[in-house]
Amino acid sequence: MQIKKAIVTGGAGFIGSNLVDKLIDMDVEVHIIDNLSTGFKKNINPKAHFHKMDISELNPDKPWSKFKLGHFFSDTDVIFHLAALARVQPSIENPVPFDKVNIGGTLRMLKLAHNLGVKRFVYSASSSCYGNNKKFPTPETETTNPLSPYGLQKYVGEQYCKMFSEVYGLDTVSLRYFNVYGERMSLEGAYKLAIPIFANQILKGKPLTINNDGKQRRDFTYVGDVVNANILAATNPEDLKGEAFNIGNGDNYSVNELADMLGGEKSYGNKVVEPFQTLADNSKATLILDWKPKGDLPSWIKKYKKELGI
Repeated sequence: MQIKKAIVTGGAGFIGSNLVDKLIDMDVEVHIIDNLSTGFKKNINPKAHFHKMDISELNPDKPWSKFKLGHFFSDTDVIFHLAALARVQPSIENPVPFDKVNIGGTLRMLKLAHNLGVKRFVYSASSSCYGNNKKFPTPETETTNPLSPYGLQKYVGEQYCKMFSEVYGLDTVSLRYFNVYGERMSLEGAYKLAIPIFANQILKGKPLTINNDGKQRRDFTYVGDVVNANILAATNPEDLKGEAFNIGNGDNYSVNELADMLGGEKSYGNKVVEPFQTLADNSKATLILDWKPKGDLPSWIKKYKKELGI
């Protein structure tokens, strides 16, 4: 399927802005929806059309009533829905606003997609839906058992996508991201990821704060591979009917090993609820989407350290 026009929610964020750049390189007309609560203006591709708006306040039946954007949305081929309040621990501390965006915002975007007659809705899901499962590598058929409001909310979003495919005939697909890293990870803000948290602590001369014992293992997945998964999911010629796909590198490292790659003194403290291990079985994405990850975390960390001067 060819993409001529796309909407990217969260297009000013870490993953979304990388996706927008790729779409622009493909000569796609891109419309970004972002309220800049966690995204940044500096991430916005100047060739994209930017609409500052909050998906949790969007009226999907009359998107133009408040934001006056109806004519921009017409003839959209694909909606890439990446906008979310991310991170596990903040969702545990304050679940209500996370629910409003991660579930309510997703439902509003699905209804908008149905109203517009878009060809496909690509949803950014999360491996957090698995919780503490016991099968590694983990296939999509493994039982879901979220350990946080965020994990549950992202899984509910998946189920809404599947329901919209079955009830409304909207072609949807869910991509379960594992721990994403890469260009444009923010060093600041409330929702920083592990790698930039450690990098920021090194730059400030502080020890690396590690939750639990640091032996927990994560499947770190390069953002460029995640972008390619989105493109392949959007352009796949088959009706994907709400299917979910693991998007992970297929190997993992402990948090202690990650800290060692970056260097610096370690400090152990907070005991938090989190999965002990994540490790993706990518065979379904390889078979159906023809997707294969190429990221190499140790090599990328070396480049990242050089860029930051650490």
